[in-house]
Amino acid sequence: MTELDEYWERFLKETNRDPDDRCAGDLFFEAKGFVGTELTALVLAGKKTAIFTSYSTFAIDGEPLPMSGELYLVTDKKNAPVCVIEFENVEIVPYNEVTWEMAKLEGEDETLEVWREKTKEYLEDEGSIVGFDFTPDIKLVFQKFKVVYR
Repeated sequence: MTELDEYWERFLKETNRDPDDRCAGDLFFEAKGFVGTELTALVLAGKKTAIFTSYSTFAIDGEPLPMSGELYLVTDKKNAPVCVIEFENVEIVPYNEVTWEMAKLEGEDETLEVWREKTKEYLEDEGSIVGFDFTPDIKLVFQKFKVVYR
């Protein structure tokens, strides 16, 4: 049994969850300009409660979209478990319709304008690798979450 499996089993037991509850996957928070641990610290402090992902990435990879209620293990850069999060809300939103109320939940930027600039740059970089073009109405998957175990 791996360290992640042991952590998951401990989470299920200590939170009196159904032993059959499954982990939807593991997440490592990283972003351009951050080393990884800074974003995880924001999650643990309750300052980062949402993420945006390009819809195109899911479509190109043929992966199903995350769903509300799914549980994920958050790991550090050494792939050690840090906490468990639960997606509270998942919705598709065009980039140009993201509000400041949504963007500030990522906990990384001071204004919507800064968020838009950084996110556009990230999407352009990701698109050049994965195979999509940035447009102002590109679809994003907005995933709001809460920490349920640490």
